[in-house]
Amino acid sequence: MSRVIQQSSRYAAITGAGSGLGRDIALGLAAKGYRVFGTAITPEEITDLQQASGGAVTLTSCDITDELAVKRWGRAVIGQTDGGLNLLISNAGILTPGPIETLPLDSIRREFEVNVFGALSVVNAFLPALRKARGRIVQVSTWTAHLPLPFNGPSGASKAAMEVFATVYREELKRFGIEVVVAVAGNMKTGGPAKTAAGLARTVERMTLEERDLYGEAFGTFAAKLNSMQDNGLASVDAAKRVIEIAELNPAPRFAAVGQDAEEILRVVREKSDDEQDAFRRQIVGLR
Repeated sequence: MSRVIQQSSRYAAITGAGSGLGRDIALGLAAKGYRVFGTAITPEEITDLQQASGGAVTLTSCDITDELAVKRWGRAVIGQTDGGLNLLISNAGILTPGPIETLPLDSIRREFEVNVFGALSVVNAFLPALRKARGRIVQVSTWTAHLPLPFNGPSGASKAAMEVFATVYREELKRFGIEVVVAVAGNMKTGGPAKTAAGLARTVERMTLEERDLYGEAFGTFAAKLNSMQDNGLASVDAAKRVIEIAELNPAPRFAAVGQDAEEILRVVREKSDDEQDAFRRQIVGLR
């Protein structure tokens, strides 16, 4: 049976901590006694979370696609933790929805820069500190890495790529006492639905008349389904509690679901045939 790790003087770092799930994870960790360091985008996010946490969370403006900036952030954090880090939560990510044919390759590259190469840069920056503390890495992923959806290719593909890297890290780092866990997130109410809706609208605006004729109706159905799934998803604070629970389980799981819908998707992938999975993914997005 799993039990919760009990430690004192614990340090944690989390990317994408300025809003949504990352913000709630940071606050939850601070409430459990962690000293938390994170990345954010705007000065307002930094001030807000510092005040909300009573100073227990320190945020830094850092673009994780800038490797030098990530290294500077890592050095600054390690300088305040006696050189060790108990927990790294790789949470930052972006979403680029749309039919693959219509998406600019630069937009797909940008998603991989954030979701894959940025995440790798952060992990590597903190490995010396994680080795010293024999710490743990939690990679926040998504169920679409296991059941990819039409019109959501870059997100599912980039998160699936990062899950492969997490698996390789797990084996490479085991001998140093570092554990690697993938937290497979379901749909969440994180403040993200509004951003998602805006992103969906921008995708349609970029389409040519021919592309709208080819994909407009089907993509519109997908957009409505996606917004509905997020609106009815797990509350961000509850999802954060689950991620923190996963982060503290001992022994560490390899994969763990965040939300009942993620549990169900992982079950479908384990138990259903390829044809059944194809039918299920079409059903999810409203395609005939």
